[in-house]
Amino acid sequence: MSAGPDLARRPLRRAEGRLPLRRGPISLVLRPRALIVAGILLAVICLLAVVALGSGTYRLAPAEVLEVLRGGGRPMDRTVVLQWRLPRAVAAVALGALLGISGGLFQTVTRNPLASPDILGLANGAFTGMLLTLVLVSSSWPLLSAGAVLGGAATALLIWALARTGGVQGFRLIVVGIGVSAMLASLNTWMLLQIELETAMFAAAWGAGTLNGLTAPPVIGAVLCAVPLLAVLAVLGPSLRQLDLGDDMAAASGVRPARVRSAALLIAVALVSLATAVIGPVSFIALAAPQIARRLARAPHLSPMLSGMTGAALLLLSDLVAEHLLPLLARTREAVAAALPALAAHLPAGPAPVPLPAGVVTVSVGGLYLVLTLIQEIRRRA
Repeated sequence: MSAGPDLARRPLRRAEGRLPLRRGPISLVLRPRALIVAGILLAVICLLAVVALGSGTYRLAPAEVLEVLRGGGRPMDRTVVLQWRLPRAVAAVALGALLGISGGLFQTVTRNPLASPDILGLANGAFTGMLLTLVLVSSSWPLLSAGAVLGGAATALLIWALARTGGVQGFRLIVVGIGVSAMLASLNTWMLLQIELETAMFAAAWGAGTLNGLTAPPVIGAVLCAVPLLAVLAVLGPSLRQLDLGDDMAAASGVRPARVRSAALLIAVALVSLATAVIGPVSFIALAAPQIARRLARAPHLSPMLSGMTGAALLLLSDLVAEHLLPLLARTREAVAAALPALAAHLPAGPAPVPLPAGVVTVSVGGLYLVLTLIQEIRRRA
């Protein structure tokens, strides 16, 4: 007697850390810890957003911010929250999520935790495209955004052409990307030295990765362009998870590894180019967000949803630190120096009390993270 029907009627056995569900021909495996981590990340993002909307020269209590978001509040409060601060907070969440998802895709395809758009040079490539558009074509924002996207895409093609002999896995792609990134960084510096001072200052501020002065239209445009890409990624999700089993096992299950990797890389390049076109090259987010999310959820693979939520939280937190905490420390130092002149000569020099680009914070933290990741990778391979 065949055991097939009996096996088909048996309930899915619960594995450690998993909650299998089956209804008719549809089966689904949930990870309770991943759901808990997603809930915590969502709460953190909401908390940081409320703090960001209420912080600044015109301070608002969390209750006043929530009242404005519910449609109430005083006219001045509504102007400050909805017109001045909300676009910046939404941009940090949305574009941070795009960077996190992009980094997760790069690391999934290459199976390397060091693979990210900033390490591979795509951010510098987008900056190069923006500079060339600014110098040769126009300074209009739509054209600058298009130039950044094309620059990122052209850089990705160049890196792929140079590294394709060894495939996209392993350290060959990383080394080629670092080399291309260094060359593009030198080219960008040379172009900044050749153009007019005002233009160079504008380009340098964008190149540091900043949300200062951001308005709603560029953010809305980037999000609308990202929606179809994320829809395609949702369809590719099961195939990407199959790649963790190896190319042979994935091919045996009906997946075409080469096509899946190519599609995932195209989506990753497009997502990071869209984010970079709006806020400039922001380091560390795409590198660290996927690995932080994976360790929090203790999952065997990188989750695009958790990577995106972690990236959103990291960029929002970095922007808060750059916009409010560092200037506050500078103002505190000035106040101490004014109150205690004798102590002023012994205080270390500090930055001016002005908002800084978020990229200044992310690149500082990202350098330490990169060193720790390299040490861990070397120990793992030893």
